[in-house]
Amino acid sequence: MAPSVDEMGSAGGATSNLKTDEQSYQLSTLTVTSPSNHNGDTSQYKDKDFKASHGTPGHKTLLQSDALYQYILKTSVYPRESTYLKELRKITEGVSLSYMATPPDEVQFLMLLIQLLNAKNTMELGVYTGYSLLGTALALPDDGKIVAIDLDRNNYELGAPVIEKAGVAHKVDFREGLILPQLDKMLLNQENLGLFDFIFVDADKDNYLKYHERCLKLVKVEGVIAYDNTLWNGSLVAPEDAPYATYIHQYRPFVLELNKFLAADKRIAISQLSVGDGITLCRRIL
Repeated sequence: MAPSVDEMGSAGGATSNLKTDEQSYQLSTLTVTSPSNHNGDTSQYKDKDFKASHGTPGHKTLLQSDALYQYILKTSVYPRESTYLKELRKITEGVSLSYMATPPDEVQFLMLLIQLLNAKNTMELGVYTGYSLLGTALALPDDGKIVAIDLDRNNYELGAPVIEKAGVAHKVDFREGLILPQLDKMLLNQENLGLFDFIFVDADKDNYLKYHERCLKLVKVEGVIAYDNTLWNGSLVAPEDAPYATYIHQYRPFVLELNKFLAADKRIAISQLSVGDGITLCRRIL
């Protein structure tokens, strides 16, 4: 999930080519409008405007070939997508900031991972409309639980009726508010330490390292934390002055810092995958 509406402006533009370290980067030149200029009204921005940054739920990929990505979706993802996930995906695609949603192929991957882990207690930091949350709920056993934390209940309420219709609302414990205070409150209860089998982090990138320290105490040994957007639109290997949208530049240093830290953290085993916008799996070993 990309930054919230408070962090993100509009984007659109032409294509330019840059070459650094003998590698060619084809990037889209983006024009960004400050959120203060639209007073929170993002209806003027269409999904196509964001394909050059994080794209729509059907285009959020690092693959250079969109045709190949569409092949993956049509061959392996959409035929297996439940009617409830499809309904919520369509609802989300109609929202002006639909690019914030976790892409369908990544949700499918997370669902399989949750089943392989035999996860029962999970947590999701950053919910948006609840598309990935619904995938998690469907993958969990009937007595499974998800603590879902997000600053904006209004977005969650868009998907809540579908989650209810799917018969998995009883698994979801939605908590509205800032994530750090919520995590700190959870840490005060000894019963929460090492409770979670799986945690999915898809929220504000500048706080990922703070979330990491807290999540390591909440996830069990051999449990998994998954961090989304860890390849950050491919910007991590592009020149610092590459013409990305402002929010890409703003959060790029935090993603670089996170990746360096996770690679050196001896408390976890990691694997960074180029699924969606990049996802890093961290298995707690200490």
